[in-house]
Amino acid sequence: MTDASPGQNSQLLSGKHALVTGGSRGIGAAVVEILLAHGARVTSVSRTGAPSKESTASGSPDTFQHLSADVTDPESVKKAFELARGRFGEIAILVNNAGQAASAPFLKTDPALWRRMMAVNLDGTFHCTQAALAGMLAAGWGRIINVASTAGLTGYGYVTAYCAAKHGVVGLTRALAVEVATKGVTVNAVCPGFTDTDIVKEAVANIVAKTGRTLQEAHAELASRNPQKRLVRPEEVANAVVWLCLPGSEAITGQAIAVAGGEVM
Repeated sequence: MTDASPGQNSQLLSGKHALVTGGSRGIGAAVVEILLAHGARVTSVSRTGAPSKESTASGSPDTFQHLSADVTDPESVKKAFELARGRFGEIAILVNNAGQAASAPFLKTDPALWRRMMAVNLDGTFHCTQAALAGMLAAGWGRIINVASTAGLTGYGYVTAYCAAKHGVVGLTRALAVEVATKGVTVNAVCPGFTDTDIVKEAVANIVAKTGRTLQEAHAELASRNPQKRLVRPEEVANAVVWLCLPGSEAITGQAIAVAGGEVM
């Protein structure tokens, strides 16, 4: 659950419809909650179940809905976005958070793994942005925040496909930001370091399975990459996302903001 902070219940996003992909857990669930706390109507989209009642405590049937969709399928995205608009109106804020990570040495990265990383992380961002952007341009106001990764800013061994996809997300962010800079729409990327989510839990389990290290040792290895010697918390990423939506952030566009304790500078 997102930490309380001054102004969190500001209602500054009242009347705005925000759509969050991958909104049922981890960073996505934290983003859903903080957007609700700031007064937005929120549609959560994921392939899995809806966020827990605890993580959407700020919402009600008048302010929150969950829809199922596969972001890799443009028709599935189109249908979900049409349903979302039908209930809460045009999408003003899009948070492209749906993502997936898989690791393998480069020579063992087969075309299927490569395609899967591109489909979820990059293609999904493309499909959802295309589905939302026209409405933002018509309204003269919009916020697109792509949850990328520090893997979109630097290289990590054994995750070539994931790094390539996230670098693509950052490139898309920068190019689109320039294209719509005079249209009232900002486009930014938030790039978390290793964050306490299911993806990192899977990475820890993978380290344990392949190296024989304990869970504590594997966890410590990932945390050690952060100069603060800890994992990032999902709510810290969510706070960065919502800041990019609030009044006063209008001049911030085309940026890839690392939320990583100083790992990437």
